[in-house]
Amino acid sequence: MAKGTVNKVILVGRLGADPDIRYSANGTAIAKLSVATTDRVPAGEGNWEDKTEWHRVVVFGKLAETCGNYLSKGRLVYLEGSLRTQQWEDKEGVKRYTTEIVARDMTMLGGSEEHGQQGQAGSGYSRGGPAQAPAARPAVEDLPPQSGPPEDDIPF
Repeated sequence: MAKGTVNKVILVGRLGADPDIRYSANGTAIAKLSVATTDRVPAGEGNWEDKTEWHRVVVFGKLAETCGNYLSKGRLVYLEGSLRTQQWEDKEGVKRYTTEIVARDMTMLGGSEEHGQQGQAGSGYSRGGPAQAPAARPAVEDLPPQSGPPEDDIPF
């Protein structure tokens, strides 16, 4: 890293589509993600509106495979990486540019039910199959009395 410079991006956003996974000629996994972040901005006269920004994200290697296996449209994710701009010429010889985030770290946020998938507690990342309604939970009155120390007394 050059002295005095930083190229770091941190995003917390939702996937706009399932990851697009491909493999390079040497077998390296490459995942392309479309991530949305939303800010509230003033809209005049005391009103506010949501402004959504879309980000192109690319992930390589094992992390790309993890993205392909566990992420899906709507999932809330934390991504950390750096900006990269690529330049090329189109068919007419016009220089074109695209800027993307090269993610080096990804953390899945929220539960599976939060992004539209329903599964059993602990399974978290199941994909496919028909969605099942969650089992009805008993009312508080139907629960057995608490045994052991109150949660406030647990040392961890």
